[in-house]
Amino acid sequence: MARRFDTLSQYCSHGFDTVIDVRSPSEFAQDHLPRAISLPVLSDAERAEVGTIYVQDSPFRARKVGAALVAQNAARHLQGPLSDLEGGWKPLVYCWRGGQRSGSFASILNQVGWRAEVAEGGYRSYRRLVADTMHDKPLRHRLILLDGNTGTAKTDLLKILSSKGMQIVDLEGLAAHRGSIFGAVAKPQPSQKSFEGALASAFEGFDPERPVLVEAESSKVGKCQVPRSVWAAMCTAPRIQISAPLAARADYLTRAYADISADPAALKLTIGYLRRLQGAELVERWQGMVDSNDLRRLASELVKQHYDPRYTKSRNRIDATVLGEIFANKLTPDALDDVADRIVALAGV
Repeated sequence: MARRFDTLSQYCSHGFDTVIDVRSPSEFAQDHLPRAISLPVLSDAERAEVGTIYVQDSPFRARKVGAALVAQNAARHLQGPLSDLEGGWKPLVYCWRGGQRSGSFASILNQVGWRAEVAEGGYRSYRRLVADTMHDKPLRHRLILLDGNTGTAKTDLLKILSSKGMQIVDLEGLAAHRGSIFGAVAKPQPSQKSFEGALASAFEGFDPERPVLVEAESSKVGKCQVPRSVWAAMCTAPRIQISAPLAARADYLTRAYADISADPAALKLTIGYLRRLQGAELVERWQGMVDSNDLRRLASELVKQHYDPRYTKSRNRIDATVLGEIFANKLTPDALDDVADRIVALAGV
């Protein structure tokens, strides 16, 4: 039995106990439906083998070989991750187009006695809806940008605002990148499709009558491109400006980027990438601060001499409505909680 989904909202509130992606591991890693688990009925190598037989030998033999492989892999799943499930379990199964792979696996599950259904159109149908939402149609949500120079704790403020019931989108969190040359985190960045899917899913859970707060970012966060509909809305969104003294920002950055400074060799290498913009003498000076563990001073100089001038130049090109400016004398947790309350008031909710 096939289940049709016409909107992303239906995908996000499908009512099934488990969503099963039976595509190959590499297909799943590239992108998948929200909260799906991977139970491939063909590995990457097996999928390539069946495809080669289909082209070079015959479609019939390819189907026969494929069916045997699907049966073998299905047996492993039944004896492994599915072995403890009760009879009332209701899974949704999908593959690339809702065809043979998902149909075969769902049929086996139904023979066991579970109430399995196949997602009509498979992953391709879901991806089409994501692309339509993120690229082809105007974003239906009203954005407010949280703006401010480097080190004004905008990402932490978003988390606090979320705990206070505000609708927020953490672009850096979804992209697994902090949005600068020092932005890499331990977690690898998602694929572009996966980033867009997570972003679409986040917006789908919001009330369009209430504002959504987003950090003012460039059009790329690491390697992830902000999709057209979101970027267009960001370009015209009103802003709330956060400012803080240089010393407070340097203290905050030293704490926030402790994971980066924990590896001095890697930090010096990253600073070296600024040589083209800042010159060899200044870069060597900053690398020397790493050697002497003068990290607060390093953060202060990077902000004052590298990031602030670029931010000012970029902001001067934007003619945006400013809902208000908030000055934070400190960027400690207690101070940020107060700043968040003032943001809530300015956002008008």
